[in-house]
Amino acid sequence: MKKAALHALILCILVSVLAFGPSTPAAEGYDPDATVKIGSMTPPVSLNNVGGAGQGVNEALYCNVYEPLMVLEDDGAITNGLAASYEISGDGLVYTFKLRKGVTFHDGSPLMAADVKFSFNRVLTKASKAARKADLLRVIDKVDVVDDGTIVVKMKQKSQSMMYFVTYVWILKEGAANTEATANGTGPFKLADYKSGTSITLERNAHYWGDAARCKKIIIKYFNNNSAQANALTSGQIDIITNVDSPEQLTNFKGKSKFTITEGKSTVKQVLAFNDQRKPFTDMRVRQAISSAINKEAIRKATWDTYGLLIGSFVPPSDPWYEDLSGINSYNPARAGKLLADAGLPDGFSFELITPATEAHQLSAQAVKNDLAKIGVTVSIKVIDPSAWYQIVFKNRDYDATLQEHVNDRDLVWYGNPKFYWGYDNKDVQQWVSDAQLADTPEQETAIYKKIARTIAEEAASSWLYLYPQLRISASNVTGYPANGKNASFYMGKIRKK
Repeated sequence: MKKAALHALILCILVSVLAFGPSTPAAEGYDPDATVKIGSMTPPVSLNNVGGAGQGVNEALYCNVYEPLMVLEDDGAITNGLAASYEISGDGLVYTFKLRKGVTFHDGSPLMAADVKFSFNRVLTKASKAARKADLLRVIDKVDVVDDGTIVVKMKQKSQSMMYFVTYVWILKEGAANTEATANGTGPFKLADYKSGTSITLERNAHYWGDAARCKKIIIKYFNNNSAQANALTSGQIDIITNVDSPEQLTNFKGKSKFTITEGKSTVKQVLAFNDQRKPFTDMRVRQAISSAINKEAIRKATWDTYGLLIGSFVPPSDPWYEDLSGINSYNPARAGKLLADAGLPDGFSFELITPATEAHQLSAQAVKNDLAKIGVTVSIKVIDPSAWYQIVFKNRDYDATLQEHVNDRDLVWYGNPKFYWGYDNKDVQQWVSDAQLADTPEQETAIYKKIARTIAEEAASSWLYLYPQLRISASNVTGYPANGKNASFYMGKIRKK
């Protein structure tokens, strides 16, 4: 009798599986043919992620249109992307990647190892402005094709962070051209339309190698002010705001069942970056004075109320080497005045502060100006657009100081590059960055990066005003979007709309 009952139960389960199959859109309660409209205030300068396109291109295209061999997930984990598997040699100098089979680009051509080699070289080329170019150049010797499905990366030196760096290399078809305005990736969505500064439209890739996107179409609409964006969500013109720029935006949505407010973990730092190679910021005492004269907690509270965090360095809490260093060069106007006098500037000085046009940046710029006036430092504020900022500050380094937000995690290494736009030049830090890559264990790497973070904080290489909160607002019938703000990415493949 017991065997008969067991057989009956198994038969029942099999019949259920055959009858209902795997989870369906109807079973999960969403519309697979839905169009989801997303509001954003970070339009990409172009669609070329190695051309200085800004964080907007990451938000729109990373893992949505283009995919890397290895994926940086929203929780910080690194998982297999276009790489089905990989092996690392015992000495850490050879990485062998096996590609997934059956992957095609949106134009129908198959993914080949030659495409991967092309994509790595695209990041490493002299003209590239890719975020992790310097890191990859430091450790990669060459990339070789073994066969159509196998790629080998040979290293100059071992690197604890190599797999993390690989997540930054988007895979494009060999010979890809006009990447500023077109896109041909392997992701769950394909580019349907791009209107620079206005909108990006993505459509579900029907031939995607992985799980199909949960919605048929995504339209990203770009706004130039918070009020217009909030009004668009209230009126139903958009379904999601990817990033809340000020707490005032929350007022119309708190406590209302029609909307959902999500708070995740941010990696976005608002940085007052000095041109460390331009006088008087070449003098560490001047930088320390400026940092000590700024009431960072007051700026955070005025901008974000209860949200946001003081961190005191360039390391967010999600990084393994985070320490609260907000007590270093903290608010102390008397100390600031003495430091200026010690630097030979008892009567202060004047400088120009370049800032982006966003509300958060302009609030901070005005607060910095007011605080520094109290110690005799005169600040003139110049507001510019992202493309001008890239040309004047990032490329030409023709500036005194600038406000900017940095979105990436694990980006402390940029203080080890004196050619980066802030020009911080500390030979010990440069050596420690190299040592961290060569560390035998993650624990050794973490200890070195903690030393770097404390050193740049003590020397006021920059002044880190606060860590942004990660806040999103959506219509309550839209779910499945990521909560965190890892490197400004926003994976859309799991977004569902009822």
